[in-house]
Amino acid sequence: MMELPISGETFPMIINGNLLYVDKTELIHKIVTRPGCYLLSRPRRFGKSLLLSAIYELYMGNKDLFKDLG
Repeated sequence: MMELPISGETFPMIINGNLLYVDKTELIHKIVTRPGCYLLSRPRRFGKSLLLSAIYELYMGNKDLFKDLG
């Protein structure tokens, strides 16, 4: 069974540490494919920084981090 991340982890730390990563944000595709400004209005401690870390790694081309997700 995979462990849950505690806090403060980045996307690579979670993936490389074999920790559980679940993100139900269905709009990531729109965020990265459509120009514009977006307001991330999630409650405190609800993964805003982790979401941005995942998007950063996507833009940096770190495909290995995403290969077994799905």
